[in-house]
Amino acid sequence: MFCSIMSGGLRGIESFPVSVETDISSGMPTFEMVGYVGGEVREAKDRVRTALANTGHPIPIAHITVNLSPGDVKKSGTGFDLPVALGVLTCMGQIDAESISDTFIAGELSLNGEVCPIKGILPMILMAKEKGIGKCIIPQANSKEGSFVEGVEVYGVSTLAEAISFLKKETDIVPVKSRLKSELLAGAVHEYDFAEVKGQAMARRGAQIAAAGLHNMIMTGPPGAGKTLIAKCIPSIMPPLSEEECLEVSAIYSVRGEFSDDTPLITRRPFVSAHSTSTDISLVGGGAVPRPGAVSLAHKGVLFLDEIPEFSRRALEALRQPLEDGKVHIIRNRDICTFPADFMLVAAMNPCPCGHYPDMNKCTCDEAKRARYMSKISGPFLDRMDICITAEKVSPFDLRSREASEGSEAIRERVMAAHEIQKKRFEGLGISFNSQMGNREIEKFCRLGSSEEELMKQLALKHDMSARTYFRVLKVARTIADLAGSADINEDALCEAVRLKVSF
Repeated sequence: MFCSIMSGGLRGIESFPVSVETDISSGMPTFEMVGYVGGEVREAKDRVRTALANTGHPIPIAHITVNLSPGDVKKSGTGFDLPVALGVLTCMGQIDAESISDTFIAGELSLNGEVCPIKGILPMILMAKEKGIGKCIIPQANSKEGSFVEGVEVYGVSTLAEAISFLKKETDIVPVKSRLKSELLAGAVHEYDFAEVKGQAMARRGAQIAAAGLHNMIMTGPPGAGKTLIAKCIPSIMPPLSEEECLEVSAIYSVRGEFSDDTPLITRRPFVSAHSTSTDISLVGGGAVPRPGAVSLAHKGVLFLDEIPEFSRRALEALRQPLEDGKVHIIRNRDICTFPADFMLVAAMNPCPCGHYPDMNKCTCDEAKRARYMSKISGPFLDRMDICITAEKVSPFDLRSREASEGSEAIRERVMAAHEIQKKRFEGLGISFNSQMGNREIEKFCRLGSSEEELMKQLALKHDMSARTYFRVLKVARTIADLAGSADINEDALCEAVRLKVSF
């Protein structure tokens, strides 16, 4: 007898449909798994055989063949255990084939028949919805994650016996209630607020402009100046994630297996802080089975690199392509995985190895040591930083000041107003922020008057700007004008944009 059950595999952070085809026939007793399967998928036959026996449904002595179609795409993971087990039972006549039609099934089995959670449930259910599947059976431990997809009945099961009983209509399982709207309405709570930042007028202004146009930013300053605190405050002034963005970002964390009962859905802009020992693979993704890296975990949010000269040159150079394209392509022998990486890069560093330059009373570094320290960051990498600012040392008097600093809520209102301007400007163009403009968009939306054009020529010659620097200055000036509510880029916006770029 033959049966087919729909399940799903993962390619990057996207899921693709997999038809789990099962056939039991007479012949040499064996259990074959075919269809370009990885080692963990091939081992499913042993888990399924034992789980069925321990659940009271021993496999008959027969020739069993399970094919995972399509056969030209590699399947990995342990999520095919449950559909394989139910497929075998259907072929044995113990489950009605009608009960599994129009049903997506995924889950790992333990040897005692328990249904264990798997990675990537969210993109799998989203794929099932796109394919018109109306019912999904998944592990109970993944049910919170599955509850964020509307328009699909999602049933969580804890054991194989429970799944069998449900399909036989012997017991009822209530589908999980959709929680997407309620989670979004609850809003995001931010741990850090700009009200905590004392002084640092230039750094606060730079962070506001960076958040408004999604521009990359690098800060330099002595230890304890507040660079890390400013970086951690940036997500609090960015607009909340839309419903589509929530699901997109959450799908990445689902594939990484980084969901928990406390955070089953990502509702606020991610903030990812990478350690200086991070490798290029941990930053951009990859591996034998490609997995998203830090740049993808920071998708639609902030990637923070503290003490950036301590990162390896190879790791930093690997960031250049995702900074330009907003995505990462991982190429393997027979497949290409694409991970989204539309993030805002915020970096911080000391002005020298000891951190006290230009205070020569404290600085212990000579000119050669400072030059060697700065040379760890390549020119092409710095070229991709739109905003370069200096965080000044804050005195104890300023830290103890009772004068209230402007909080994140007030700043966020201005940032969101600038975002709305950009949203209308780029409608239908496939981009959302000024930082994403290409040469064609810059030519259209960053036009300068005659006096501004002349000023820009003088500034470009004075600072020996490269073509990339020139265009990035224009994009930052466009954002400054948007924050001011100006339709045109004036001389003040140009001067501030140049000052923010070349002051490093």
